[in-house]
Amino acid sequence: MVSANDTSVQYFILLGLSKSLDVQMFLFFLFLMFYIIILVGNLLIIITVKVDPRLHSPMYFFLGNLSLVDLCYSSVTAPKMLLDALSEAKAISFNGCIAQLFFFHFFGCTEIFVLTVMAFDRYVAICNPLHYMTIMNQRVCSLLVSASWLGGAIHSTAQTLLTIRLPFCGPNRIDNFFCDVPPVLKLACTNTYVTGVLIVSNSGLISLVCFLLLLISYSAILFTLRLRSSEGKHKALSTCAAHLTVVTFFFGPCIFIYTRPSTSFPIDKIVSVFYAVITPMLNPIIYTLRNAEVKSAMRKLGSAWKFGGNK
Repeated sequence: MVSANDTSVQYFILLGLSKSLDVQMFLFFLFLMFYIIILVGNLLIIITVKVDPRLHSPMYFFLGNLSLVDLCYSSVTAPKMLLDALSEAKAISFNGCIAQLFFFHFFGCTEIFVLTVMAFDRYVAICNPLHYMTIMNQRVCSLLVSASWLGGAIHSTAQTLLTIRLPFCGPNRIDNFFCDVPPVLKLACTNTYVTGVLIVSNSGLISLVCFLLLLISYSAILFTLRLRSSEGKHKALSTCAAHLTVVTFFFGPCIFIYTRPSTSFPIDKIVSVFYAVITPMLNPIIYTLRNAEVKSAMRKLGSAWKFGGNK
C-alpha cells in the first residue's frame, strides 16, 4: 500500500484528546456509551425500515442508507479511539493510518451525498407531490444511492492518493485521535501547499457546494409551504427540520475543517469529535424522536419481538 517515495515512517503516534489518565478514562466510558447508542440506534432504524412495509418509501429507503453509512463511518474511528484510551502506546501503522484515512473519507463523503439526495427527495415530495412516485421510483432511488457510494469512493481515492504520494521521514506524532488528511499533511517532509489547495478543492468544495444545494432546496420548500394548510405545513416542516438539523451538525464541522487544511486551531480536535462521533449518534435520535411513523414502526417491531419471545 505504501508508494515508492521517500517515506521512512513505519508508524504514527496518535496524541489523542488528552494526556491525563483520568480524563482518558472518563472519555473512554463517555465514547463507549456514544458508540453503543450509534450501533443500537442505527441498526434499529435499518431493521425497522427493512421489515415494516409502511416504511418502504423513498424517504425511508434513504434513511436506512444514511443509518448504514453512519454505522460504518463511526466504526472507522470509534473502536481505535476506545482502545487507545486504555493504552499508553497510541500507535497506528503507516498502512493502517492510510486505510483509516481512506475509509473515513469514503463513508464521510458518501454521507454528504446521501444527505443531499434526501434533500432532493423532500424537495420533489413537497414541491411536486403529484409526480413524486413517478420521479422517485425504485430505479431512480437505487441509482441515486449507488451514485452517492461511488462518489464517496472516488473522493476518498483522490484524497488518499494525494496523501500517500508525499514523503514522511519524521516526526510521526499526529495531533488527533485518528488519521485524517489535515493533521497527517503537517507531518510530510515537503512543501504541501499545492496538496492543501487540491484538498480544499476536493473535500472543502464538495462540502460547501452540497451545503449550498441543500440551502437552495430548503428555500424552495419553504417558499412552496407558504401556500399549504397549517396541518400539511406542520408535517412537512417536522420532517424537513429533522433533516436540516442533521445537515447542520454534519456539514458545519466539515466545512470548518476542510476549507483550511493548512491552518489549525486548538478547537479542531473537538470539532473532529463532533462530526466523527457525535453526529452519527444524534442521527437516529433526531429521526426517531421527530418522526411518528418511525416511532410507531419501532413500537410495533418491539411488540412483535416481545410477543415472539413469550411463546
